[in-house]
Amino acid sequence: MEKTMMNLLNGDVLEEQDGITLGELCRVCRVPAEVVIEMVEHGLIEPAGRDPARWRFTGVSVQRVRCAQRLRRDLGVNLAGAALAVDLLDELERLRARLRRLELG
Repeated sequence: MEKTMMNLLNGDVLEEQDGITLGELCRVCRVPAEVVIEMVEHGLIEPAGRDPARWRFTGVSVQRVRCAQRLRRDLGVNLAGAALAVDLLDELERLRARLRRLELG
C-alpha cells in the first residue's frame, strides 16, 4: 500500500487492478473525503465497493479528481460543471484517438 502511494507521488502509473482506498485518494489528490464523496455522487468518479470504507479507485479516478480540482481552482467551476467538463474532455480524447486510428488505417 505504501509502495503504491510512493509510486503515485513519483509519477508512476497505477495499475488498474491494484486500486487505492478513499484515504489514499484523498492524500494523493489533496482533497478531503467529503469532496471525494461529492464527486462520487456527481458521477465524476466511480469506485468499486459498496460503502466508502471499502471503496477502491483506479488511476483514472486520480486523473479525473486532479482535473476537476484544477477546473474548480483555476476557473471557479462548481463540482457539477467540473464533472461535465471532465466527461467532455474524456470524450474529446476518445474521438481524437479514433480519428488518429482512421487516418492511419
